[in-house]
Amino acid sequence: MKSSKYTKSIAATGHPLVSEAAATVLRAGGNAFDAVVAAGFASSAVEPALNSLGGGGFLVGHSAAQGQNLFFDFFVDTPGLGSGPALIEPHFFPVTVQFSGSQQDFNVGLGAVAVPGTLKGLLHIHRRLGFMDLAEVLAPAIELAREHRLNSSQAYFLKLLHPIMTLFPAGQAIYEPDGNYLQENDQLRNQLLADFLEEITVDKGDNFYHGEMAARMGEDMIENQGLLTREDLGAYQVRERTPLAVPFRDYQFLTSSQPSMGGPLVGLSLSLLSLENSPAFEFGSAEYLLHTTGLMQEVELRRKSGFLTPADLENFLQNNEYLPRRGEDIRLFSRGTTHISIADKDGNCAAMTCSNGEGSGYFVPNSGVMLNNMMGEDDLHPQGFHSIPPGQRVGSMMSPSLLIKDGEVCLVIGSGGSKRIRTAVSQVLTQVVDFGRTIQEAVNAPRLYWDGEKVQLEPGFPPEAVNCLRHRVEVNEWKSCGVYFGGVHAVIPGVEGAGDRRRGGSVIEVNIL
Repeated sequence: MKSSKYTKSIAATGHPLVSEAAATVLRAGGNAFDAVVAAGFASSAVEPALNSLGGGGFLVGHSAAQGQNLFFDFFVDTPGLGSGPALIEPHFFPVTVQFSGSQQDFNVGLGAVAVPGTLKGLLHIHRRLGFMDLAEVLAPAIELAREHRLNSSQAYFLKLLHPIMTLFPAGQAIYEPDGNYLQENDQLRNQLLADFLEEITVDKGDNFYHGEMAARMGEDMIENQGLLTREDLGAYQVRERTPLAVPFRDYQFLTSSQPSMGGPLVGLSLSLLSLENSPAFEFGSAEYLLHTTGLMQEVELRRKSGFLTPADLENFLQNNEYLPRRGEDIRLFSRGTTHISIADKDGNCAAMTCSNGEGSGYFVPNSGVMLNNMMGEDDLHPQGFHSIPPGQRVGSMMSPSLLIKDGEVCLVIGSGGSKRIRTAVSQVLTQVVDFGRTIQEAVNAPRLYWDGEKVQLEPGFPPEAVNCLRHRVEVNEWKSCGVYFGGVHAVIPGVEGAGDRRRGGSVIEVNIL
């Protein structure tokens, strides 16, 4: 009997029940890919404000058995295949989400729906790399969809998205079952989703993409000024791509390539850092704040100066003549997403980020599944809303990643958080590599984000360092750490995991007896 590589498997997610779903599968003999699929389905039940089978996602993984690094792209496509001339007035309107220290506008409605990929992506991962029977993998999610108690984090997210979750009667039936919006400790019941998940164990998603359910979606879109068509659903495909590899210090950073913009942007940050020696200053010092702000501004400047696609950014990374020389000064100038990191006892690793945006408000009939609003996310459409032809993969800021040294995975990492994903991942990563902090210390540490006008700053940095930063740029110092700054869930294979308290982070270890 072959011995295991590690004495334990580890799952880090955004919800204790999602971590437990992964752990249940790992205890039953499943591998990291069975577990990440189980966690993905469970997340759609217990993190409905962040994830849905009607959204999209990426997985970057390492298969120990195959000795192969993988990137599965199941993000959304632009809708409209077979629809003829575009609708003049799609059902599309803004909703403002108020965070504790800032606000952000999101567009919703049927005209904001892109072609969903998460359901097909999870099934593709299981078919390609899973070990267990699909019914066993889905069992935890089915139970959770039937009933589970709403925790404080998810109650907060639902409160933020109240006008979206209850935009249509289908959402009201789930989230206002007796006329009162669900709150912390209430039971969330989505029997339609439970029934749909049971159906998936038999038909493997065929009804959703090709059958009666697809036909109903197409009809609803035509009648209510949506852009998604039945042809879109039937044509959707999961794509297996080559991960983007970026050297960083003595490591190789492996992340999502196109259509991700987030992965290449994290890679750009690390490439700029690699041109410098390891920092001599301490984490949290004035030098740290100034340097990190300058780095974020440099990356944003380069993004805005014409790098509108992931391919542009990848070409930039490979052409070092455009990078500043060593010693040259760097100029000082959210979204509904969840991440899952899993490393099993045999060395299989999976970093998966999924998003439903904020949701469109539209639920697929008889499924309990809300479709995404990716056509209404401004950071995904820098050239303007509804400007891309049908059938094109939409870009994303999601960046599930692996850190590798000498062929071994040293860290499985990723985050939710819209435009803050890339800065959350890079700040945690550099704390571990450059400042020697533990993964939980790095995840818990305060973060900062350059929003284009000012530095958004979490509390916890030394006052003297913050005052120094204020002399150089405008600073908005938050009163508490918040979901705005992302949610990094990470695992060091065989050693430990870290869950981000900003997004209900949870870690479960499954020990080998």
